[in-house]
Amino acid sequence: MTTSTEQMRAWTGPAILTYGFRPFFFGAGVWAALAMVLWVPMLSGDLTLPAAFDPVSWHAHEFLFGYLGAVIAGFLLTAVPNWTGRLPIVGWPLGGLFALWLIGRAAVAVSLYLPPLGVALADLALPLALAAVIGREIVAGKNWRNLIVLAMLGVLILGNAVFHWEAARGDYAAGGYGLRIGLGAVIMMIAVIGGRIVPSFTRNWLAKRAPGRLPVPPMQRFDKAALMVLLLGLLAWIALPDHPATAILLLLAGGLHLVRLARWAGDRTLAEPLVAVLHLGYFFLPLGAVAIAAEILMPGPLGMASAQHLWMGGAAGLMTLAVMTRATLGHTGQALTAGPGTVGIYAALVGAVLARLAAGIWPDQAHLLHMAAGSGWIFAFGGFTLFYGPLLLRLPAAKRI
Repeated sequence: MTTSTEQMRAWTGPAILTYGFRPFFFGAGVWAALAMVLWVPMLSGDLTLPAAFDPVSWHAHEFLFGYLGAVIAGFLLTAVPNWTGRLPIVGWPLGGLFALWLIGRAAVAVSLYLPPLGVALADLALPLALAAVIGREIVAGKNWRNLIVLAMLGVLILGNAVFHWEAARGDYAAGGYGLRIGLGAVIMMIAVIGGRIVPSFTRNWLAKRAPGRLPVPPMQRFDKAALMVLLLGLLAWIALPDHPATAILLLLAGGLHLVRLARWAGDRTLAEPLVAVLHLGYFFLPLGAVAIAAEILMPGPLGMASAQHLWMGGAAGLMTLAVMTRATLGHTGQALTAGPGTVGIYAALVGAVLARLAAGIWPDQAHLLHMAAGSGWIFAFGGFTLFYGPLLLRLPAAKRI
């Protein structure tokens, strides 16, 4: 029987097409930085794209469904073969999936010149194809426990479709149902998948280097209860984003997930930023829930957009950067440790999130703080592309990044 290693060695085409994480993580890093380079002058009115979306909606869409869509594709195309024991997609079929993602980015960028339905179909092509591939692999491998991941991917696709529908109607899609559905799906992915990998990776590191207190095993009764409350809070937020009952559910979810995080012994991982950053990324999930709840109950001090950025830039942004760095190091045979460059890009992203948060607190300084947030984001993902690109492209790289 052919193994994954033998299949990848048999491929004689571009090295970037030897495993799912390579093209999609590289593309995600480039697009995250480039989209922010475009967004900063768009925010100040110095640049206009030929997109049918209003500028803020384009910005939100290209993070939530563009950047995150690529990261999710790269992660699932790499993880699912490990879950199912089946061979990964390599070569030109993988290249075809990546091409669908590129087509989606181009279609949205020039959507002013294209019919709305055509833009939506172009943008939805990759996630629909990905769902078909992942569904086939899960069924063929009888890996039923991961059907929940396919369900969450389906909700993300629904959110993207609704976002396009709202934009085509002329609505402010960045404040609509589509964004909340999509962001809710991403937050649940972080809670479910992060709830598996954060304690697992922490346990592995601590067991080798720091005997003592270990993370509580994942998916205990408490974890399932915390996930259920979070799901209810997200459903309420999607349907009734300004209702006090939504705030109560989100506050409860935030508290439960703070306790959940504390059970994973993150305080013992500070010596290794590659592990500690997973805990910090997860921390933004309950922090965002509490901030959104506070804005519902007492509007004004922070601003709902800033509160949501704790989920988008904080939980989703930092957790995906953490996973991309770790997965790239692990799957390219590098030591699982964060060098100065990696620590620098983590710090830049955290700084960007804090600057965006501060922009809501001090609106008089919002322009300067938005520029600082954008610069930190560009440094983080530009740095990822610079430091990790050689590994993803199979080029010579520094020994410790």
